[in-house]
Amino acid sequence: MTSTEGSSSGGAKGVSIVHDAGRDYSTCGYCKSGRSSSIFHGLWAETLTVDDYQELLDRGWRRSGCYIYKPEMETTCCPAYTIRLRAKDFIPSKEQRRVSRRMQRYLDGIWDGKTEEPIDKSNDLQSCAGIEESLATKTKQKAKEEEIMDYLSEQLDLAIQLLLKRGDVPLNILFPKGFVKKVSQTKKKWLIEGEEDLLFTSNLSYQIAALLRRAKSDRNEDIVPGSQKQSSDVNGSLSDLSPKNIAEELADALQRLVRIPALSVRACNGHINFYSAAKEVWSDKEAQSVAPSNKLSVKHESKGCDVVSEKSQKKKRELEIHLKRSCFDPEEFALYKKYQIQVHNDESEEVTESSYSSFLIDTPLIFVPPTSDSIPPCGFGSFHQQYRIDGKLIAVGVIDILPKCVSSKYLFWDPDLAFLSLGKFSALQEIQWVKQNQRQCPSLEYYYLGYYIHSCSKMRYKAAYWPSELLCPIRYKWVPFDIAKPLLDRKKYVKLSDYANAQNVESL
Repeated sequence: MTSTEGSSSGGAKGVSIVHDAGRDYSTCGYCKSGRSSSIFHGLWAETLTVDDYQELLDRGWRRSGCYIYKPEMETTCCPAYTIRLRAKDFIPSKEQRRVSRRMQRYLDGIWDGKTEEPIDKSNDLQSCAGIEESLATKTKQKAKEEEIMDYLSEQLDLAIQLLLKRGDVPLNILFPKGFVKKVSQTKKKWLIEGEEDLLFTSNLSYQIAALLRRAKSDRNEDIVPGSQKQSSDVNGSLSDLSPKNIAEELADALQRLVRIPALSVRACNGHINFYSAAKEVWSDKEAQSVAPSNKLSVKHESKGCDVVSEKSQKKKRELEIHLKRSCFDPEEFALYKKYQIQVHNDESEEVTESSYSSFLIDTPLIFVPPTSDSIPPCGFGSFHQQYRIDGKLIAVGVIDILPKCVSSKYLFWDPDLAFLSLGKFSALQEIQWVKQNQRQCPSLEYYYLGYYIHSCSKMRYKAAYWPSELLCPIRYKWVPFDIAKPLLDRKKYVKLSDYANAQNVESL
């Protein structure tokens, strides 16, 4: 029995009551040895404070319902090491980013999971939070951008011709061809003015100004000193030859020429800028509409091109994630039963409400309500995190939220949505949850992924959440996985902390 008072869990009081269950043997579901080769020590817990359970986790223990167990590492067939990740240090892998993008494509209605998944060549790290569209959509948008830029460049050439006809610029100068470029995010802060979204720009005014200054200089060299004669070629509104003045004149002409209602033209700091009056957002790598029901399309006509809005036929889906205290829910049980039968090949009669409850509902953890600023809004204890798409329950993550970590216990999901890799997706969400709530609860730093068995290929995915650490089973020190891996490649059971220095690997 352990009494806990004034603990890190916001001063919560509680008493942990556990009973020693002794050594236990069972058949191993990992190596499939066919004999009782899995050896562990067990405890039955009546009550358990979150602080005490945190200490047990950091000594290699783990719970299943109210049963607390720890593998006997030296004798069990498949040594299981506790694995964890510091959430703020997490760097998603290419595959993990792909999982996030796959979910977003499904939610956006771009992909239904029944057809071949669009090829994705993106290396963008923004995908745990902002997720990219499919490659096909990007290619289509890029073609539209180039189409519009070609059209605007042609109109810029016409604007120069108008100035020539007005006599504002010399007729004997060969002006550069008009060009328009897409504006990158890094350059927008230097060019943007006003509230519209800046899409394209041209610095042609600077080139024209340089040519006019050179022409004026050459002309002045031919004038007799003291003469009041000045070339009429540089009279008019462009006599000051500044890029700012030239840009304003060209922008004024373009406002009459450009026939794209969704675009506005304005001069800014010597640049000719094209803004989206329809509030379209164009990023460095793609262009997408803010309004989910509209998309940008371009029609070619003999007199130019028009940007029109057409209704999207894509059916969008809504993802909701709800965190609730651990309790029996018939809807959750129905999903669990479906998962166990179809994914783990359990017999229907074996999946009962009582077995489900003892495994995933019953908990000895004493709930700690959010009575202080150092406790997350949900409190500490045992929880179920529900994932719903359009109201339908698709996955449930069973987790313990403790003073220093979120401990992932189990996940069950709808087998019909296996293509969404919901196991990996839920882990990414739980890691993100830790990062967000650490702001309020500074001690909440880690995400525990349960046990890691190096000899079991099905568990290798846990080490992909990088940079992870394994718990040394002897000295209870955390060792980076990159150091532990070469040791475990050679032996199943290793005193990891003895070889924390990678240079000692060869001494094994």
